[in-house]
Amino acid sequence: MALAVILGGGESGYGSAVLAASKGYDVWLSDAGQLKEPYRSRLAERGIAFEEGSHSLGSILEAEFVVKSPGIPESSPVVQAIRERGIPVISEIEFAGRYLAPHTRTVCITGSNGKTTTTTLIHAMMRTAGFRAELAGNIGRSLALQVAETEPEEQPDWYVIELSSFQLDGMYDFRADIALLLNITPDHLDRYDHRMENYVASKFRITQNLRPDDLFVCNGEDPETQAYLPRVQEGLQAEICSFCVKGASGPASYDAAAGMLRCGGFEFPVAGMRIKGLHNIANALAAIAACRKAGVPDTAIAETLRTFGGVEHRLEPVATIDGVEYINDSKATNVDSVWYALQSMTRPTVWIAGGTDKGNDYGVLMPLVREHVRAVVCMGLDNAKLVRSFTGVVPVYDTSSLAAALAACREVAEAGDTVLLSPACASFDLFRNYEDRGRQFKEAVRAFSGE
Repeated sequence: MALAVILGGGESGYGSAVLAASKGYDVWLSDAGQLKEPYRSRLAERGIAFEEGSHSLGSILEAEFVVKSPGIPESSPVVQAIRERGIPVISEIEFAGRYLAPHTRTVCITGSNGKTTTTTLIHAMMRTAGFRAELAGNIGRSLALQVAETEPEEQPDWYVIELSSFQLDGMYDFRADIALLLNITPDHLDRYDHRMENYVASKFRITQNLRPDDLFVCNGEDPETQAYLPRVQEGLQAEICSFCVKGASGPASYDAAAGMLRCGGFEFPVAGMRIKGLHNIANALAAIAACRKAGVPDTAIAETLRTFGGVEHRLEPVATIDGVEYINDSKATNVDSVWYALQSMTRPTVWIAGGTDKGNDYGVLMPLVREHVRAVVCMGLDNAKLVRSFTGVVPVYDTSSLAAALAACREVAEAGDTVLLSPACASFDLFRNYEDRGRQFKEAVRAFSGE
């Protein structure tokens, strides 16, 4: 029996292990850390062999192929050893894609920012139209697990899949029916030899294997996207639909003078959207283009734009206390995300930033900080870079816990202000992940109401 090795035992790895076992492979899951619940118990219940706390190379190097979880870098010694042996290393999406039913199609979304909002918005539009559609990838249950637990004839009409560059790196034969590339800004460069061109090339892997009847939706105003597009355009068979928010041109565009979103024959007043901000106009245009290609009626698209309230941890209103509005934007883990958040602020803002720095250049935020920010509250174990960057621009508060950060906010914020958690950094110094950071922030803010 052929051996399938799964590296990593989180959502992606667990789903891959279940799918491999269901397809008759001998499965070995290996995680260098400690497996979290419920994955550990569920693997044991299913009789799937696993190890935790180390990688047993002797067993791993017997694999026919390896499914690598996206969080494991190529530089890992175990991955290097697998590569040297010539064993194929693929992603969970590549593996699950081998078992998609003939009737099932995919919308795949990548980009440095806006992926989750756009993915969720497309899914909501499809559901509003009555389509059988499911979320997968970086959001919801893993694609592999859904495929494993669904008979082929019962698979949905559409999987709407959010993809990181790490997942794209392990994809070779997988093909999207509709591919979206929202934007490309510096992120995760430590995984790409600190070379932007490597990161850009990774994002463009979403265009692999597109056919003439497929659609590629991209940002017509994103410099990195437009600079790289000619490299792939000659071999790209799919139709290309660009979206633009700064000018009323292109297949999908925002006419600011008229206040209208336009895509083909579809028009919608931006004032009617429940989600606000220029970044969400871009997300909406990309979603509209994708859904019209998928056959979603314009009435369902319009209804969803009127009712869709966004996603957790992305410019999420929490509460208004003593006249101060609190907003959770914990998902903003890079400078570009924060730029969009600050750009959308309409009230004086106390900005909470900090965490595990990714080599950020805060200079691009200076004009927005001067225009919108009353004070910067740094929240992290090492705030030196943030403090240096903004000292002398606005008042800066240096804190090392959520409680201390919120105490500083309450001291400086006035009625009519906004307190914005938009960290620009990863969360791992004080929190498990950005979701944990956002939820703790919301719980602490809501606790104020009960004081």
